Amino acid sequence: MKKALVIIALSIFVVSCDKAAEVKEVKTAYVDTSVLMKEYTEAKDLEAKYKAQAEEKGRQLQAEITRFKQDAANFQSQAQANGQQWAQQRGAELQKREQQLGYAQQALSQQLQQESGVEMDSLVSGVKKFIKDYGKKNGYSYIYGTGDAASILYAEDKYDITKEVVKALNDKYKASPKTEDKPAVKEEAKK
Repeated sequence: MKKALVIIALSIFVVSCDKAAEVKEVKTAYVDTSVLMKEYTEAKDLEAKYKAQAEEKGRQLQAEITRFKQDAANFQSQAQANGQQWAQQRGAELQKREQQLGYAQQALSQQLQQESGVEMDSLVSGVKKFIKDYGKKNGYSYIYGTGDAASILYAEDKYDITKEVVKALNDKYKASPKTEDKPAVKEEAKK
């Protein structure tokens, strides 16, 4: 009887070990999102686009600021010669211009932030979708993100797939047709 119990116990142990061996290995990896966004060609192109726009629009505004500074310098030298009433009137005009230039700078900054924010949100949404598809295609159970918005505190370097994802994203971006507005990206972002 004891031998039968031992044999049954061993049989159960062997069967349970076999079942444990059948458990699928969980494949995990992580992507350093700050590196991804620095090295992803589309993100670099987007950054360059808005930097160029800021410089162009900034030059126009800077020309107005330069004219204002010249007028303000002339005001200083002409104020005593033209009298107090002229100086008060001209000073008020200069103050109003200075205030308008400040508002123009602020509006330009907000406009560029808003425009770039919309495109950046679309880009981030596309990257998230790509990583999801990449994970499914390559058999990952989990892909974690690290970087600016870290969602893990530690990961072994062997699980870092950032370079692979950047390469795949850049290959996909190079292969996609270049358009000014990119309506396909905006449509994907809406999904």
